[in-house]
Amino acid sequence: MNATAPPSPYVRIGGEPVVAAIVNRFYDLIEQDSLYADLRALHAADLGPVRHGLTRFLSGWLGGPRDWFGRGQCVMSLHRAFPITPALADDWALAMTCAIAGQQDMDPAIGDAMAQALGHMARGMINFALDGGSAAA
Repeated sequence: MNATAPPSPYVRIGGEPVVAAIVNRFYDLIEQDSLYADLRALHAADLGPVRHGLTRFLSGWLGGPRDWFGRGQCVMSLHRAFPITPALADDWALAMTCAIAGQQDMDPAIGDAMAQALGHMARGMINFALDGGSAAA
């Protein structure tokens, strides 16, 4: 029996154009909606590099080209230097959920799974040590 693997989430959502649309909507929300002002303040003035980086990360994470992962960097380590509070992590997760939900042709089950997994990842980056709290639960 020769079973073929099912298409990756990357393929199922429409590949690079859809990933880029999600990332662009995400950063547009952060730039334009005052709800995300604290999150925007953590970023450089030029969001171009992070738009590109997040597109590459999400593409590989979803099963597409893995060039971002070939750099040998850990997404958690890259964010360690930033003061990520629970509120900022929640803001990031909300903006990403809204960006994903804005993709009208996406399978809602994949979108929900993506939003849930990415929200969990964002909350895993909370760094209490930088804001005077404790990382211990």
